[in-house]
Amino acid sequence: MASMSDLGLHHLYSGKVRDLYEVDDRHLLMVASDRMSAFDVVMEETVPQKGRVLTAFTDHWLTTFSDAPRSLMSCDPTIIDQTVPGFLGQTAWHGRSMLVRRAEMLSLECIVRGRLAGQAYDEYATCGTVHEMSVAPGMQLTDAFPEPMFTPSTKAASGHDVNISSDRAALLIGHDRLQAASTLCLDLFTRAASAMAAVGLVLADTKFELGYVDGELVLCDEVLTPDSSRIWPVEEVRSGETPPAFDKQPFRDWLSTRPWDKTPPPPPVPDDVIATTSARYVDAYQRVTGQSINDWYGASS
Repeated sequence: MASMSDLGLHHLYSGKVRDLYEVDDRHLLMVASDRMSAFDVVMEETVPQKGRVLTAFTDHWLTTFSDAPRSLMSCDPTIIDQTVPGFLGQTAWHGRSMLVRRAEMLSLECIVRGRLAGQAYDEYATCGTVHEMSVAPGMQLTDAFPEPMFTPSTKAASGHDVNISSDRAALLIGHDRLQAASTLCLDLFTRAASAMAAVGLVLADTKFELGYVDGELVLCDEVLTPDSSRIWPVEEVRSGETPPAFDKQPFRDWLSTRPWDKTPPPPPVPDDVIATTSARYVDAYQRVTGQSINDWYGASS
């Protein structure tokens, strides 16, 4: 099998899950691997179908919200091949690749929270605040906020991101940019939460990546996937209890039972845990979209 360099692509960056390649001065190819990360550590094992599920999820939401500005141009291998000649013959990359416009990334993680969970719950239980911002007293784990909250965090080059208030975020990127980011993210979260509620799912929170293309603020990277969101079956959500999830939280929970200090190297992951995790990603896609992942690009024949 050819490598990306054989197609004339220059490798720019590898994150915990995605690999980024330069196509030309205006376009990039973003490839979602099957790597699994938790607590900022990448596991040795991979999760089958994960990269295709994440890419298919992003395409689904951007197709659903056709009015949302985005860097994504196409996931269709025949269209990618027009910009990256030879790509059509590289079937291992089909279904996990996105041809995108190069963006100037916003130096902020744009998180929207509809429910109290995760780090927000930890902070609330300790300080009574969420991202240093006041919220109603007496809330329990999984309780809904009166309105979805835009809760930004720093984007750390290394180590962990830091949750901050909107006031602190405005100092980092400017009030106008923050307002534009907040408006875009809150609107998409509200619409996505409504769509998920229609199929019996709760969108507890999600993280958006934003950037500027030709002066326009656009969505970048993955959008409303199980890696960037907490997704719960509505019938399993009870105040004060941790619900089962269609995201990678159950995998984090499993890791938390291991004698591991959350630094590399990670513990080995058994085959049954890998299989369960893969099935959860696939099930999430089918429940949200009503489609089979086997109908997405790159399915095994």
